Amino acid sequence: MNDFLTIAGKPYASRLLAGTGKYRDFAQTRAALEASGAEIVTVAIRRANIGQHAGEANLLDALPPERFTILPNTAGCFTADEAVRTLRLARELLGGHALVKLEVLGDAASLYPNMPETLKAAGTLVKEGFEVMVYCADDPIQARMLEDLGCAAIMPLASLIGSGMGILNPWNLSLIVERIEVPVIVDAGVGTASDAAIAMELGCDGVLMNTAIAHARDPVRMAGAMRKAVEAGREAYLAGRMPKKTYVADPSSPAAGLIGSCAP
Repeated sequence: MNDFLTIAGKPYASRLLAGTGKYRDFAQTRAALEASGAEIVTVAIRRANIGQHAGEANLLDALPPERFTILPNTAGCFTADEAVRTLRLARELLGGHALVKLEVLGDAASLYPNMPETLKAAGTLVKEGFEVMVYCADDPIQARMLEDLGCAAIMPLASLIGSGMGILNPWNLSLIVERIEVPVIVDAGVGTASDAAIAMELGCDGVLMNTAIAHARDPVRMAGAMRKAVEAGREAYLAGRMPKKTYVADPSSPAAGLIGSCAP
């Protein structure tokens, strides 16, 4: 089925995006990402080495750009200026790479997005030619504002980063999906496969996760489970679920003509 996720004009077969942090080592990172089927992988420029620290192990040796689309992100940035400087550096390190993930955090405890600073940074980056995928609150109004600025994808949180609490406000996610034309990708809070499936059943275009895989007892096996969940959720969304009925039974098999039946 030619059901591709298209971001900034490029199609991807996988709707699961994965982070590269928190794994035991680069070997486990590569094994988990291969099992996930992810084509887009996020890299925290302020925490991982992709060439800016000479003499240190380079993540790109384990995750070559020829195999994966590297998505540099601004994890750890708390102002628009920090985020913009970080992504300018990433573009230089990756030879002019334009696709980036913007996140500007509000505080170190919750890692909730600072939306005024996020909007400010997004406007600057889009003007500079970046293709911006943006982490944001599950606010449909601010999501529309980010889309209007020219962002390539809107990435609302399901719950707090690293919490594993799953989708706490499906109604807001549904509002964003209904109103936004660019891809909507759930980012943050997924804890297990059912969370990913629900996000896709709501009509989201993809799911990004890191901790849910990296902190599982068996990251590689969990990565495979997440891959199946995203695929199943997407299939269910496209198939269209049956309507919910309150207090109305509808047997799977005809009831008329049953032997010994007293039904009219």
